[in-house]
Amino acid sequence: MRLYDTQARSVVEILPAKPGRLTMYACGPTVYRDAHVGNMRTFLLADLISRVAQVSGLQVQLISNITDVGHMADDTGLGGIDEGQGEGEDRVLQQSVQENRTALEVARHYEEAYHQDLAALNIRPADEYPRASESIDDMIELIADLLAMGNAYIGKDGSVFFSAETVPDYGALSGNRLDQLRPGHRQENDVDSAKKFHADWALWKSAGPKRTQLVWGTPWGVGFPGWHTECSAMSRRHLGTTIDVHTGGIDLRFPHHEDERAQSNAVAGHEVVRHWVHGEHLLFEGRKMSKSAGNVVLVSDVEARGLDPLALRLSFLQHRYRQQMNLTWQAIKSADATIQRWRQLVATWATEPSAALPAQLSAAILEYANDDLDFPRVINALRDAEKDDSITAGSKFELFVFVDRLLGLDLARNVGKPVVAREIPADITALLEVRAQARADKDWAAADRLRDELAERGFTVKDTPNGQELAD
Repeated sequence: MRLYDTQARSVVEILPAKPGRLTMYACGPTVYRDAHVGNMRTFLLADLISRVAQVSGLQVQLISNITDVGHMADDTGLGGIDEGQGEGEDRVLQQSVQENRTALEVARHYEEAYHQDLAALNIRPADEYPRASESIDDMIELIADLLAMGNAYIGKDGSVFFSAETVPDYGALSGNRLDQLRPGHRQENDVDSAKKFHADWALWKSAGPKRTQLVWGTPWGVGFPGWHTECSAMSRRHLGTTIDVHTGGIDLRFPHHEDERAQSNAVAGHEVVRHWVHGEHLLFEGRKMSKSAGNVVLVSDVEARGLDPLALRLSFLQHRYRQQMNLTWQAIKSADATIQRWRQLVATWATEPSAALPAQLSAAILEYANDDLDFPRVINALRDAEKDDSITAGSKFELFVFVDRLLGLDLARNVGKPVVAREIPADITALLEVRAQARADKDWAAADRLRDELAERGFTVKDTPNGQELAD
């Protein structure tokens, strides 16, 4: 397998530290709200890597954390308002006030919703989902080790800070050098800052008198963990000090992953994460998703429109994970139509005489997937195979079932069920009529354009001596 390594800034071969076994750590959600479809695209990344690795013969151990404490509303890591004595607001606590529930009630509610969304998108469960609130002892142990090694210090307010200047190669992941990082506004205006250096960050934060939920006693006083501390502690507990692949969204590259890398490497004495892999941002209808823009889309919104949530998965698969993607409702509808067509075809092919898996084509498709998760090429290969009359129905069945181990689209769902005639929507019928007229008028450019538009909607048109026909 080859993936784009953020630190190497190139596509590199992924060779597990232990032959035959790939270890992965995936940054999970902060459970204070429903995950939107952009978040789900990021969470899909680890699933795709895992599926390709497993089909290629590797055993995979995947750990994904649940952040239910310590992620502040202004968690910039560079002197924002969250770095002092509980200043700023914990996102889970903030939501608990709005919903008039305890912080842990809020966290468990959105954690359950997150797992439901994962299931809806056929994202396989991780081996473990450690919660930050249940990993405090691991964090205390990590912080104590960093203090003993001289990489951390106790500030004037009782918080514990990591000393960024103790890491010679700080910025290797993100490219942000310490001498180029500017202080945040709080450090510029507060000469009594608890930090020694503006780019230091809190490993443990003193709670102060106002915070009463999600606080724990430690040798340094009552407080709560810094966001970056959590992943270093939980990955060390569950995967040790060597991790083959660490995934997350590109927005986590700095400061979260840069600081996590510094902490983990300092305490281990070597490079802990061998490969950092990040997924790019997702736009919706051409804009970044936000409450103010009114375009935040959830998995439940897709289902409410009568669309299979796996249409989201197929939409994501049609774009490379490290390219910014613009998702639209039309694209989701088109993906839904494609999935329905493929499921019907697979069910039909299952009734035909069995035949061998086309070995050369299946090997090529697996190679595409191993080539930096080139799933757009995988999808195109399936589209070509679907229309290839030289491949028997039995072989097509074997091919689609095999490739679905990588895609996770549940393409064999209808096998064994009565094959239902495909319903043609009225707007598709209208497009077919317009195209038929274009062909009669010998307006071949218009006919080609309409054929492409129909294909985007999931309807393949074949031109025959008797006129145009929809492929089964």
